[in-house]
Amino acid sequence: MNRPLINWVTRLILLYATTCCSLVRATTTTTPQELLRGFTATPSPSAASFQPFLSDSTGNYSLGFLRVNRTQLALAVVHVPSSEPVWTANPALLARWSDQTRVFFNGSLVIADPHTRVFWSSDTSGDRVWLSNTSNLQIEKLDQPHSVLWQSFQFPSDTLMETQNFTTAMSLVSSNGLYSMRLGFDYIGLYAKFNERSGSGQIYWNHKALEAKAVITEGQGPIYAVLNPDGFLGMYQNGSTPVDVQSFSSFQQPGSGNRRVRLEQDGNLKGYYWTGSNWVLDYQAISRPCELPSPCGSYGLCQPGKGCSCLDNKTDHNSGRCTSPEKNSGDFCGRDDGKYTVLRSSGVELPYKELMGYEEMASLDQCESACHVNCTCWGAVYTNSSGFCYMLDYPIQTLVGVGDETKVGYFKVREGAGKGSAEVGVGVAMLVGAVLVLCLGVGFGWYKFGGRRWRRGVGGGYAEDEGGGGGAVGPYKEMGSASFRSIELCER
Repeated sequence: MNRPLINWVTRLILLYATTCCSLVRATTTTTPQELLRGFTATPSPSAASFQPFLSDSTGNYSLGFLRVNRTQLALAVVHVPSSEPVWTANPALLARWSDQTRVFFNGSLVIADPHTRVFWSSDTSGDRVWLSNTSNLQIEKLDQPHSVLWQSFQFPSDTLMETQNFTTAMSLVSSNGLYSMRLGFDYIGLYAKFNERSGSGQIYWNHKALEAKAVITEGQGPIYAVLNPDGFLGMYQNGSTPVDVQSFSSFQQPGSGNRRVRLEQDGNLKGYYWTGSNWVLDYQAISRPCELPSPCGSYGLCQPGKGCSCLDNKTDHNSGRCTSPEKNSGDFCGRDDGKYTVLRSSGVELPYKELMGYEEMASLDQCESACHVNCTCWGAVYTNSSGFCYMLDYPIQTLVGVGDETKVGYFKVREGAGKGSAEVGVGVAMLVGAVLVLCLGVGFGWYKFGGRRWRRGVGGGYAEDEGGGGGAVGPYKEMGSASFRSIELCER
């Protein structure tokens, strides 16, 4: 048989084997499109970031284990092409990535660790779990047509998907837990929770319904919001006519892909559409960085066009922060929490002062005194021209730098809250230097007094001590040896 024929047959066999293996692999790794009672799954150690166990009919969305911070996991719905999570079961309480953690469906969809707790449960009595091609996770009863017992669209996390209704009973919460979006009587509001004791949080942005095409009528039910496929976030009360339209950049442009809105970790609300290969930014509620709730962090100063610095004009903001966060919470009402120093800064104002309450006071001293005697007050900003005193019942966040020196801030800084990273670095350097000096001093002392293994002879010379009598003995030899080891440790 000639060689070309043998090569051709060999290639045909290899192609057949490769095709069969590919088909077998595709068959064995296909993600199911429904979960029935009795289903259970545990996270695999080999999964790098996401382990799916339920898919929609298009393969665009999957439910599975999402790895968080390497050692934890969340039960999440993920947009597969971009690996972006669009829904998370309980982002505030994460389970361990461990073979002890499991998800099961016994009528309720549950994620639990048998040795610890139930992290989340749908609390239902259903027969089937499935995922729609819009990413809506649903639990149904099979003997009742169109009986949806539970759906993820009614319990959003940080993302609102296209055509998903957002009602007054819901809230979007950023993945870091600091910010939330809620509906009021006639507006959408964004809120910051800088203090666990501050109740519903401080509102820092709102959009009131313009009511151009329809009017909100009291007693006719609450409003709701919908992300429309035509590229806008609409508010409605009754019927199909919106009471407000927030247009995106791609408003009524054909060809735009699936849309989503997400409350980001910096507190901004952003809209995106999918191009087939990536998500394109299409809308943002806050366009100027200094208008965000805390763009420069605690005790930071945001200057438009210049960037971030620190209120004290001493700490280097390039270190990443202006103060240590560990004691930047609570209030000053406790015995151990009442000690603080005062930081004053002029030419500053709050980024969302129009949405804050204030008191009219005759002077800056009166404004400062009102905050000083109030143990829940962290600071105050006073405007001399208007007499408005804005008092803050939460730890100081970013202030905005303005040219008006009559706008003055009075801020409490908890004692023992720590220094910025730059000052900590200086302290560490000084400590290391002191240790080196100490080591050198001990080494010199050993060398001069106890470390020489020589003894003066009868003739006035030096003779090496071989360990017998006559040289440095007892504690002197031991001291020399210990000092030598100390020098080695310091040099490493």
